[in-house]
Amino acid sequence: MSAARIPAPLLEAFTAGCLRAVGIPADDAASVAGLMTEADLSGADGHGIFRLPQYVKRIRSGGINLRPSIRILRERAAAALVDGDNAMGHLVMRHAAQVAIDKARSQGVAWVGARNSNHAGPASLYAKMPLAHDMIGLYIAVGNANHLPPWGGVDMLLSTNPIAVAMPADTQPPIVLDMATTVAAYGKVKTAAQRGETMPEGWMIDREGNPLTDPARAAEGFLLPIGGPKGYGLALVFGLLAGTLNGAAFGKDVVDFNADSVTPTNTGQLIVAISIEAFGDVAAFKRGVDRAIDTMHGSATLPGVDRVRVPGERSHAIRLERETAGIPVHAGLYAALEALGRELGVDMPTP
Repeated sequence: MSAARIPAPLLEAFTAGCLRAVGIPADDAASVAGLMTEADLSGADGHGIFRLPQYVKRIRSGGINLRPSIRILRERAAAALVDGDNAMGHLVMRHAAQVAIDKARSQGVAWVGARNSNHAGPASLYAKMPLAHDMIGLYIAVGNANHLPPWGGVDMLLSTNPIAVAMPADTQPPIVLDMATTVAAYGKVKTAAQRGETMPEGWMIDREGNPLTDPARAAEGFLLPIGGPKGYGLALVFGLLAGTLNGAAFGKDVVDFNADSVTPTNTGQLIVAISIEAFGDVAAFKRGVDRAIDTMHGSATLPGVDRVRVPGERSHAIRLERETAGIPVHAGLYAALEALGRELGVDMPTP
């Protein structure tokens, strides 16, 4: 299916306009739109503009608090618990990341959890925020719908529960690991369905254990964890850390925001900021990361492999390309956004 190319600033302005049209204050709308556009620029197509119709539907249904009081509920020198007051998740996690960065400046390391949050886009958005402060970032979240059973079971009790880690380099782009605990994030299933594409075998199986490749039939099966029982174990402990520890939803309490636009999701997330300076010389660490990257790149390759890559390399290349060529918006999504814009009185940018 063909894709239109939209310059990032125009897509960001459209997104902000739509969010303002449904009642989000201008400053908050600009912040959310900027983070959504950043997701698209980095290639996280299932977490950027693709989510706008869903966000608008939830806002209109009363499922989001448009005038939240995002605040710290509990606090220690190197830890905090943030209550998002059912705000847009992007606003909650931007606030939590800043709290973690501020605390890590004096404490070396800071862990900040969040509850009463919402879907906030790709994990890498927040793991990368400490980079500008010579810090390493780590982010974990409870996914916003359960699409994963415990290993050997069939009851949907877990989500994709992603983790992201970002660390700065010297002359190289930063290393950014962003991964779900399932083979594929559910957003990729949804984008495949909208584009009329099939899924590779290994993403999902049906309840009889057979491969499921038609995304339109996703409700008939479930996602597979990475590494079999190891991925299940990661999804479980990540859910306990980001959900249960924060007093947020986990397991049977997770609200499927794909099907329910009204009930508060009480999404749980956490971010850790680690000051490199607390452990040694910042410049030396960054040079060490460069050396590690060069070592990986210098590895001999298997037949058919052109080169070895490191986490974040592909998304960095995508960003450079999309900053110049524009963000691709496939025909089905473009039509949905154009219709949404007409309804809200916001003009969808012309390709």
